Order: sequence, then structure tokens, then C-alpha cells
Amino acid sequence: MTVGICGGDQSKRIIGSGSQGSACGGLVTATALEGRCDTDTTPCVVAVHASRTHTFSKVQVLSITLLAGLGVEGDAHCGATVRHRSRVAKHAGQPNLRQVHLVHDELLSELAAGGFRVLAGHVGENITTRGVDLLRLPCGTLLRLGETAVVRLTGLRNPCVQLDRFQAGLMAAVLARDQRGRLVRKAGVMAVVTAGGVVYPGDKIQVVLPEPPHRPLAPV
Repeated sequence: MTVGICGGDQSKRIIGSGSQGSACGGLVTATALEGRCDTDTTPCVVAVHASRTHTFSKVQVLSITLLAGLGVEGDAHCGATVRHRSRVAKHAGQPNLRQVHLVHDELLSELAAGGFRVLAGHVGENITTRGVDLLRLPCGTLLRLGETAVVRLTGLRNPCVQLDRFQAGLMAAVLARDQRGRLVRKAGVMAVVTAGGVVYPGDKIQVVLPEPPHRPLAPV
């Protein structure tokens, strides 16, 4: 099953470095661990997270298993069709373009400098990355994670009021304007799983761009 909104030729161009299951109901390892990257600029996985229930934050775990066409094994958002509760109510049966949520660790550092205390997993991401400019990647970009797992970027996370319920002022902190006055959403990106595998903190990330013309990520 192919899930995506980008369309066009999905041929690939490599620019970076770096057991599929059949259902979403597997167990999640409950040991927390943050990975150590080779350098601050090496694209890598800092931490991984999952939650069986629809909690705002997710639990940091030792590893996650990505299931092709579904998402993170054992996570509440795992499934071929929409799983986010607001989407289920309105669009039940539509493809799930938000199987995996990724947030760049650099955002957490930026928030900390602004006086917020937001740690990996606090805003509900499955994968915290470092050294990858997630927001600037085009739609359809592939991220190879560790040995076998691959996700394809489908769009941006659209910040919502739940951020302010977690910490006052957080929603405004993850929104900005570019030089042209266009709204910039900094709360991470969404992806679907194209190849399954286990992802660990410390795994390297390889970025594979689609053939041009490139389209910027939009909210999904």
C-alpha cells in the first residue's frame, strides 16, 4: 500500500550519510536511553518515543519498531488509516499521513533558551533528530534510519492549543514568520513508513531527496 500526498516521480538522490511486523499491537520497550551522535552535525537519532494511548507527550524508550505502511508498533497513531482523534471524527478511513512524528533536537535547545522546559518526547514526537534541517526538506524526502527503516516525509505538524496546555506560551514559541511574512511552523514533520525496521537512539540518518521539482512541506 502506497500512502502519500506528494505525487510525482519518487526517484531518489542520496545526499546524507548513514523485521517488519504485520500489526500495530506489539510491546514497547520501557527503558529510556538517549543516543550519542558522532558529532553535533552528524545526522542522527537522539531519542525515540511511543505511547499506547492518545497522550500529548510520549514515553522515551530503548527502541521503536517501524512497520511499513502502518507506523510505530504499539503506538496509538499506528495504522494505515487516520488515527489522530480529531481526524478520525471527520475523516475516518482516509490514509494516515501522520504515522511517524519527528522533531529536531535543535528546536528543544531553542525553546530552552527561551525559558521553556521541553525535553525529547514532550511534544509527542516518535523520533527526536539532530543534524537534519527537517523543516526545509521537500515533500517526499526519504529518511533512512539505522540499518533498514525508511520513512517518507508527508508534511508539517500544525501546532495546536495542546501546546499551550502543556506549557503556557509554547504554541507561539513554535510559530514564526519568514522574511516574506509567511508563517513558519516549527513543531516537527510527519511521515509514513516505507520500509520497516528497528530504530535506536544513536542511529545515523541518511537523507534522500526526491527528484526535482521539489515542493515544500505543508501542514497535514
